[in-house]
Order: sequence, then structure tokens, then C-alpha cells
Amino acid sequence: MSRNGLLELAQTGLDGWDGTDQGLHELSDLMQARIMDSPLPWRLVAQIDAMVDVLSADGHTPLRLALRSSAWGEDGDSSFAGQYATELNIPPARVVEAYKTVVASTYSIEAWRYRIDRGYRENEVAMAVGCQIMAESHVSGVLFTCTQNSGSACEAMVVSAAWGGGAAVVAGETATDTFFLSRTPPYRQIASSIARKTRMLTAAPRGDLVWQEVAEPLQGIPCLSDYQLAELARVGMSLERYYKRPQDVEWTFDGQGSLHILQSRPLRTGGDTGLSVPVQAATSKAEVIFAGKGLVAQRGVAMGKVVLVDHNTDLDQFPDGGILVSKYTSPRYARVMRRACGIITDVGSPTGHMATIAREQRVPALVNTEDATALLRNGDEITLDATQNVVYRGRIAELDRFERAEPDMFEESYEYRLLRRLLKHIVPLNLVDPHADDFRPQACRTYHDITRYIHEKAVETLVALSQRNDALHHAPARRLVDGPPLGLTVIDAGGGASCDPRATTLGMDEITSVPLLAFLQGMTLSGMWDTSPVAVDIGSFMSSFTRTFTTSQAGPDKVGRNLAVALRDYMNVNMRLGYHYNTIDAYVSDQVNDNYIYFRFLGGVTELVRRSRRARFVAEVLDRFDFRIEVHGDLVVGRIKKLSAARMLVRMHMLGGLVGYARQLDARMSSDEQIAAHAQAFMEAIKSILPADARNTGENNDNPEHSGA
Repeated sequence: MSRNGLLELAQTGLDGWDGTDQGLHELSDLMQARIMDSPLPWRLVAQIDAMVDVLSADGHTPLRLALRSSAWGEDGDSSFAGQYATELNIPPARVVEAYKTVVASTYSIEAWRYRIDRGYRENEVAMAVGCQIMAESHVSGVLFTCTQNSGSACEAMVVSAAWGGGAAVVAGETATDTFFLSRTPPYRQIASSIARKTRMLTAAPRGDLVWQEVAEPLQGIPCLSDYQLAELARVGMSLERYYKRPQDVEWTFDGQGSLHILQSRPLRTGGDTGLSVPVQAATSKAEVIFAGKGLVAQRGVAMGKVVLVDHNTDLDQFPDGGILVSKYTSPRYARVMRRACGIITDVGSPTGHMATIAREQRVPALVNTEDATALLRNGDEITLDATQNVVYRGRIAELDRFERAEPDMFEESYEYRLLRRLLKHIVPLNLVDPHADDFRPQACRTYHDITRYIHEKAVETLVALSQRNDALHHAPARRLVDGPPLGLTVIDAGGGASCDPRATTLGMDEITSVPLLAFLQGMTLSGMWDTSPVAVDIGSFMSSFTRTFTTSQAGPDKVGRNLAVALRDYMNVNMRLGYHYNTIDAYVSDQVNDNYIYFRFLGGVTELVRRSRRARFVAEVLDRFDFRIEVHGDLVVGRIKKLSAARMLVRMHMLGGLVGYARQLDARMSSDEQIAAHAQAFMEAIKSILPADARNTGENNDNPEHSGA
């Protein structure tokens, strides 16, 4: 377009246009003729030919292609329905000609007038052409995800279908079967009308489409099975949930029964201006399960059955149309957002990764409700109004209709279109799993990916640095003289202690570091620190004797010391207790998004089997307190983040008790059955120092979800 001066011609012609239909018609004819007559740059032709050769090499014989318009703004907020050309069943020799035909349709009189009426500027005119291998259309048609009964309400989906290609259906050139389907799973068939279908569009051997007679046995039978209708309905509702508008979907099933979505555009229903009173009446009578709890991460309305999810849930089995309810947010829920119609969590932030993905996918989401998992049960049918922050029992159809009919004129503006183009390079999150092979700089595709990668690696580096004694702050080191007998040396790196700057010791009452004080209190107040000898059997004794002898050969520089670096809101503790090692790195403040705890537990005096049992005990306790855990032999790593300060302090108290309880536990772990018994005993013992509302942590909540993903 640029090389042949066509962009300049279009702008000049429009600047001199007299505003009449005749003048625009003449300009349209001129532009289309010039496009068809202009040569393509030879490099472009070479690239097209090369890619056609690649498609041919894949074994598609004879190769037939569909060239389809992909204009700027098409099938978005403006449909451009029927304005641009589509070239079907094109042989390789005609690809370049068909490409120019589609590009030329950008300047058809209908398309140009449509853009002018919709407020598109000439610098927003651009046409890409998708070149795809033709699907073998066995049966095709159109799905409306919402049809109006009595002119007032969206009650059902409607499917129009015919044998062969779908062009005849959208053009109204053939008889079609009509099916009405429920809008809720399992999308049962409400009614149908089966037509006598005598002809169909098929692909001609030399290109293009031709009419062909339908075989007599097929003319009077339904062209879609119940299974195909259900699959079509499921995909249609997924599209509707994503776009938050009823959809007009063109589709085809090929000869192998695979569904291909050809396009989806908003279904224009003319609005529903009289719904405000029915909505108010319906909600006034509805049972409110809870209201005003948590924070709205994505506005919208969702109706469906509650699906309680935790870290053990197989997300591949998540049902279509379910409302995901979990204790914590996690980016891994991106896997089911195409199927989930809503999300509710006990804990989380509207600025977190899952919330960002929910906004990107337009899934109504409510986070940080604190007790949704306690108030909702698996299978409950509810309505989530994430606009007004209310959860109702049962389905309130009026809310759903109102939300989907609500106009948003800002989406029609030039500024909105510009911002949306920019956000595509900023907001989407692709790096969701830090353990995945593609979690690397080269995989970053948006600014969000970059910040996510930097954040994860920065935390890893901070934790690694905190474990190096040579990286410590040069503040005075002070020995803790009371509290648990840890032999702990504390370095105040700023606001961690209130003692005299010249002092060489400090007491518990002088510690001002919030997480460090909570950790030490958990160890002392719980009574978990036991100094009595541990009874061992002969196997445990011989194993510990061997490890003690081996360890005693190491110099003091290899043993290390128990050390804590403390600030007002931060602590890092590295301890060796007997023959196991603990690292705890924590930040606890009023800024929920900054809060985290990293816990590492390794080693023991006995053989690997007993040490591994103790590791599994530690992991089970951490799991009950919602940590994301990793276990490798006798190594346990736990992570949790983005909880309120109060919830974080509960876990710091618990960790203090856990370190004391597990200190010599490996010597007692003679069987696997003892793992659960000790976990239960610890949970009972720790209750004495936990707040009343936290004493059943991990027991009354059916679906704890690990945070920190």
C-alpha cells in the first residue's frame, strides 16, 4: 500500500470528498481498482510462496486455502459483518490474487461508510489477511448464544445448521435445522425444527464452492447429534463469558467430528432498557449468603454451581460453568478460566497475578472474602454479583440479563481502542509457573511477564544472599540472653531491636522486629522446646553415632552459628539445632502484597528414612497452614505470601512451635503411621497460642490453596 502510493491516495481522496454517497462510491471504485492493478513487492510474493510450500509439504493434497479478512477492529466492538471479502477453497496458484481481493475490500463502499459512521480514523485502517487450510465442512452453521423470547429476556441458545459449508447458512440460501438449547450445563435441548435440506455447498476440485445435492437419507434427519450440540453450546458459552456479551458464532464440524470456530462477534440484541425494576425486585427477595466482603478484582455477574478447589484438585476435571471457590488465589487457575464463570477466594489481592488474568479473561472475581470457603459448599448453586459485591443463593437470571445488556459507550471511542492496543503489550501474563522450563527471559512477551520474572528472581536472590554469612550487615551482633536456648546472635539492621547501641546482649523484651518476636514467642509460649533426653532404638542410635562422628570431624568454620538479621518488618534466621538446619526469611507489614515467609528445613541425626518421615511431618503441618511446599528426601521448603499481617503472625507463631517440636523428632519416627499422629498432636498443642479464629486452621477449611504461585 505504501510502495504504490495507495495510503496517500486514500487520505487525499477522503480530504477532498464532498460528503455525498456518489463521491464516496467513486473514490471506493478508484481505490479497489488501483489495489488490484498494483504489483506486490517481490519479497512479499516470495514469502507467501514459501509459506504455501510449507503448507503443501505437510501432506495436504490437494492444498486448498481460505483467505479471510482480519481488519483493524473487525469483530471487536464493531462487527464489520459482511463488509470485507472472504475467499474460500483457493488453490495455491491463486493465493496472491485472492490476497489482493481481500485487501481491496477494505475500501468497498459499504466498509468505508461503516468506518466513517463508527468514528474510525483513516490512520486506523489496516488489513491483515489470514491464510488457513480449508476445513472439510461436513456440517456448518451459526450459533446465537442468547435469543429473546417475548422480546425481553435471554432464555436460550439457538443453533442454525445445514450440511456442507456455512456460507449458505449466513447468506440464507439454504434450508436449515434449528435447535434451541438451555444456557446452563448440561445444555439440554429445549426444542428443535428439522428442515428438509436438499442441497449444500461443497468444495469444487479446482477451487471455489459449488452446490451439490444432499444424499436422500440425510435430507430429512438432524444434521447435528446431541453430543455435537452440547460441545457447540459449551464453546459458545465460553466465548460469551469472555466477551461479556451474547455472541454470534460461525462454526463447522469437519468429517472427523472436530469443531472449528470460524468467527465470533457480539450479538446485537438492541439492549434491554427496562430491566432495572425487575432486577431490584428479584434481588430484594433473594437470599444473600454474604455481601460487602472482600475486594472486587473483576466486575461482572456469574451464575453456577460452587466448585471448591485446593492444591490437590485436578483442574482438568473442572466443570464448564462452575464458580471456582478457593482459599487462595493462584495463577494456575488460568487453566480453567475459559470454563469457570466466576471466581471467589478467601485470601488474595486485586493486584495479584490471578486477578490480572481474571481481568484479561473477563471472569467475574471476588478476592479476600476471608470465609467464602466456610460459607459455600461444593455444588451450591449461587449468583455472584461482582459489581455490587454480593453473593446470592440460587440463580437470579435478571442480574445476568441486565449485565449483558448494559451498554458501555466508552468501548466505542477512539481512546478506548488505543488503550486496548497498548494494554495487549502490558497486561497479559504468560509466565505463571516459576518451575516451568519456559520461565526465562526469552519467554517474556509483555511488560507484566518482565516484572513477574524480575520479582521471582529477585526474591530467590535475596533468600540466597540471606543464607551467606559474608553478606551480613555490619551492625553490632548481640547475643540473645533469654527466651529459648538457641544460642542465637541477633544483628539489628535497622529497627529490629530497642537495646542500647553499645550493648553486646539483648533480651526478648528488647526485640522490636515484628516477625522475629512472633517466631521466638511461638517457640517459648507453646512449650514446644523439650530438653529431656529422647528414647531411641538401636538402629537410631547407631545411625546417630555415625553421623555424630562424621560431623565432629568438621571444623568450627563448617558448623556455622545461629544467626538472625532483623529489621522492623523483616527477619532472616539461620539456625543449626542439633543436626538439622533451619532457614526462615520473612517480611510482615501492613502492605499485604509485600508479605511473605520462606521456610527451609533440612537434615537430622538419624538415617534417611527417619529424617524423611520428619520432613513429611513438617510438610503436613505447613500444608495445614496453607504453605506451598516442596519435599525432597529430608529437605522441606515452604512458601507463602500476600496474607494480611495478622494471618502472617499466626504462621510465624506456628513456625516457632514447629521448629521446637521437630528438633529431635526424627529419632522417634520409627514408622510411617507416626507422621499423621504427630501432626495431629502438634495441631492440638499449638492451639494454646493461636488466636481463637485461627485455632482450626487447616481443619475446618475444605480447600486450602497454596499461595505464592
